[in-house]
Amino acid sequence: MATATGSVAHVVEVGPRDGLQNERKALSVDTRVEFIRRAVSAGLKRIETVSFVNPARVPQMAGAEEVMAALPRLDDVNYIGLVLNERGLDRALAAGVDEVNVVVVCSDEFSLRNQGCDVAEGLARWERIAERSRAAGVFTTATLAVSFGCPFSGEVPASRVIEIMDRVAQSGPDEIAIADTIGVGVPAQVRELGAGLARVAPGVAHRWHFHNTRNTGYANALTALDLGDCALDSSIGGFGGCPFAPAATGNIATEDLRYQLERSGVTTGIDGTKVVDTATWISAELESPVTALLGRAGPFPG
Repeated sequence: MATATGSVAHVVEVGPRDGLQNERKALSVDTRVEFIRRAVSAGLKRIETVSFVNPARVPQMAGAEEVMAALPRLDDVNYIGLVLNERGLDRALAAGVDEVNVVVVCSDEFSLRNQGCDVAEGLARWERIAERSRAAGVFTTATLAVSFGCPFSGEVPASRVIEIMDRVAQSGPDEIAIADTIGVGVPAQVRELGAGLARVAPGVAHRWHFHNTRNTGYANALTALDLGDCALDSSIGGFGGCPFAPAATGNIATEDLRYQLERSGVTTGIDGTKVVDTATWISAELESPVTALLGRAGPFPG
């Protein structure tokens, strides 16, 4: 899985969670389970399947426990649940997730709108969740939202994000994810934040979450890979967004990311044809168009 630079990447499929949460149409539990089954069949090994949030606020994520109960359990596939607070963690642990992804927001205004607390309280929540997750033996990721810019506050200084990284790292996460929640980041920011993460959290796995809102997501992903071993989030078909962030459109697409990684010398283990077929299927279920380009252009060589 090495590139020319020697870095290694693996893909985290977030379509069943981030890909669906901002779509107009809410899918049934059975359809969401089938989506995840298709992703597994395509070779994806880490899949963010559900979000343990209030279904009144995010109705697309209702029935998280039912989804988890219906999933096929395989030794080499990890199912990830996103949590925002300790109640969400209670639900995630009871549902038997393999990993928890905890969101810590880097701007007070977005944190208040998204989680009902400021950044300081969000960090305190993270610390309590991290302690409990570690005691439960569950792999834990801290995702730092709006690390590249906030839809309400504007620029988020890198120094602020790195300060939050440092605080998060003190609680011993297995992985820290840096998220461009609204798709405003550019490679220069990736390099600056990546250097900060390496400095304040040595030995902690790196993960990156990019949106392609302004057509910079794939450049950012390849820049992150150039910095060293990492995980890269993507969504089948390029679906996704945040219901609490205006104009936060599309994640980078799994099929397009796979093409770039494979052509760059990274063996992903992902079946590109199955991913494209799944994107077409889920697009019909959502009554929403695929934004990925590979399904239109086709692979190369053919």
